[in-house]
Amino acid sequence: MTDLVEQDVAAVTPSPASSTPPKSRLRGEAFARRLRARHAAERRFRLAGAAAVALAALILVLLLGSIVAKGASAFLEARIRLEVTLDPAEVADRNYNGLLRRALYAHFPQVTDRAGRRVLNDLLSSGAPYELEAMVAKDPALVGTTQTVWVRADDQIDQLVKGGYRRDLPESERGLSDAKVAAADALLASGALAQGFNTTLFTAGDSREPEQAGIGGAIVGSLLTLLVTMALSVPVGISAAVYLEEFAPKNRWTDLIEVNINNLAAVPSIIFGLLGLAVFLGFFGMPRSAPLVGGLVMALMTLPVIIIASRVALKAVPPSIREAALGIGASPLQTVLHHVLPLAMPGILTGTIIGMARALGETAPLLMIGMVAFIVDIPHGLTDSATVLPVQIYMWADSPERAFTERTSAAILILLGVLILLNGAAVILRKIFERRW
Repeated sequence: MTDLVEQDVAAVTPSPASSTPPKSRLRGEAFARRLRARHAAERRFRLAGAAAVALAALILVLLLGSIVAKGASAFLEARIRLEVTLDPAEVADRNYNGLLRRALYAHFPQVTDRAGRRVLNDLLSSGAPYELEAMVAKDPALVGTTQTVWVRADDQIDQLVKGGYRRDLPESERGLSDAKVAAADALLASGALAQGFNTTLFTAGDSREPEQAGIGGAIVGSLLTLLVTMALSVPVGISAAVYLEEFAPKNRWTDLIEVNINNLAAVPSIIFGLLGLAVFLGFFGMPRSAPLVGGLVMALMTLPVIIIASRVALKAVPPSIREAALGIGASPLQTVLHHVLPLAMPGILTGTIIGMARALGETAPLLMIGMVAFIVDIPHGLTDSATVLPVQIYMWADSPERAFTERTSAAILILLGVLILLNGAAVILRKIFERRW
């Protein structure tokens, strides 16, 4: 009886081997652990990527915000309202400075001493007499009348109105005398000192006086330089790309040319400036600081970019287009000109615009060929002395005057705006004309 009970207990009691989980279950748990680890790693990677993008965006916002904060005030300028009597004798002697000073003294009849009037004289920009002279030259009938004119204030007064000087600092630390501050406050209170849109920033050339300096000459110089660059690099670059991609035989010489084109696209831009200095200025004797030379140097720099972009666009056209054109009797030249090139034009156009945007933002090559010169007059031809917008920014950034800081930031904003427009135009045109195969 006891033996039977022991047998029954042994039958229902699990053996040690049966309590061990099967191997398939162990493999399933290990796979689940690896899957959870992989998903966790993917989540960490996504978070790291999002954090990197957010950090980059924050830095960009801070940079642009700093530039905007410093440069927004440059689009306004302080002007002083004066009642100027255009005495014929004074106009004949071109004593416009005296006319303006007498009109300014009328706002301060209590100031009669020489020192006080010297302070008042410093309220006006040194270019104010030329503004009045230009107004009289435009309309000689004004002579003998009394006119209300708004003339530019000195750069220190302009900065005072914009809050560039701290009024709570002592006179010795402020950089602006208490007498000038009091005179400016009196004009502000009477409404004779006000701010308006700064047209000088867009119409004038460079100047030693900040309130008279503008980027008009630099804009014209940039346009002339880009005109030469486009006229040379675009047709040559597209033609070279068409030949290398569609007609050139595949041998060691074409391979060597392709390698050199790719290498030139990665060469630092200042090397092209040294080349222009040695060849165009040193050997050919071309005029220094001229848009013609700048355009030649920029054309050499952008040529590899246009060739590479054009070849990529041509290569993206399906071979079936070529085969179909050749199959209906078109010649190889007709196939390229009538079928392949039009379909590749969106990519070519995008590469060309991006190349021009790169040329517009370059500074180092132009410094080497002398386009860093101080240019007051706006250029009217390809051989006139000129500068470009990036170089103008470089020169203003090195100026010690307080007012040049805001003009530097304003010029940066304008250059960034033009570059964004060019790159945006490239993207939009590509979206409009692009075909998916």
